[in-house]
Amino acid sequence: MRRVHVFDHPLILHKVTILRDRRTGHKEFRELVEELAMLMAYEATRTHPVRQLEVETPLAVAKGYTIAGQELALVPILRAGLAMEAGISRLIPTAHVGHVGIFRDPATLQPHRYYAKLPQDIAERTALVLDPMLATGGSTVACVDILKAAGCRSIKVMAIISAPEGIQRVHDAHPDVEIFTAAVDDYLNDHGYIVPGLGDAGDRLYGTR
Repeated sequence: MRRVHVFDHPLILHKVTILRDRRTGHKEFRELVEELAMLMAYEATRTHPVRQLEVETPLAVAKGYTIAGQELALVPILRAGLAMEAGISRLIPTAHVGHVGIFRDPATLQPHRYYAKLPQDIAERTALVLDPMLATGGSTVACVDILKAAGCRSIKVMAIISAPEGIQRVHDAHPDVEIFTAAVDDYLNDHGYIVPGLGDAGDRLYGTR
């Protein structure tokens, strides 16, 4: 699929399988989401530019590298995206963090924004939109709309599990946005849940129903 990167790293595949299991409790579920987000960010930033520099070791001067190009901003979609942000922030502690609150109407499946707070320099950063599930795509599209309205032009989406319908909706609205995911599942059911999926990610993260 165009501009979609599906990870096949053994550790990612292993952890996604445990994440799907209905017997996995919310503590382990949350830890797995954080670990998966960290692993996915590691892969998603593989092509980020670097520049060479020299560093003095206890013995001699060594050639090394430092991150170059645009700095990162993490933008979790509340509430489920928070667990992904926690994992990536441990990997990239210098990233700035914004938050976007969007809920999906259970009857119409349409997204409704209720909160948005972005870094002041978001226009100069590459934004990683974080949500464990890319289902209908409505919330993701709404989040990207908010980022672009704030001047951000370098945007990537990270979702642990995606539905073909959600991927299509994002690319219909924003064909320039890359999507990074650990799995593309079969379809959405009548309630907008990904099948086979893993259920409601927010409820499984926080022990709610």
